[in-house]
Amino acid sequence: MQSERKRLGLSASKVVEEIQSSRASYTRWESGAPIPSDKLCLLAELGFDVQYIVTGVRSDNLIEISNQPKTPHFDFEGKLSTIVKTLEEVLSEMQLSLNPKAKGEVVETLLMQAMLKHAIPTKEDIYPILKLVA
Repeated sequence: MQSERKRLGLSASKVVEEIQSSRASYTRWESGAPIPSDKLCLLAELGFDVQYIVTGVRSDNLIEISNQPKTPHFDFEGKLSTIVKTLEEVLSEMQLSLNPKAKGEVVETLLMQAMLKHAIPTKEDIYPILKLVA
């Protein structure tokens, strides 16, 4: 894994930051410990040859893989906290309260919307959903 990181010209700190991992976990992975599949996917997005990392055999299409445009991974935690904060603001402005189950359903709907649109829902996106549950 270290050779792949060096091939890409990345520091270990940069990779740790990009894949949202702890430095200790990353160090274990570079020493040969198994890498979780979600982290392998993020490494692939950075241009790592995951086949090589897992099997020790270079991919035949490494040039094609390396030339693919990189799409950023979905920041689940960041989007979730922003959605919850925005929902709370809207509920406060509208002087509404939802039971925990209804609130969870609204948050789930907004998170799915964020994943599909690759954008955080706005207050305007929240109003129609609240009309359905309130």
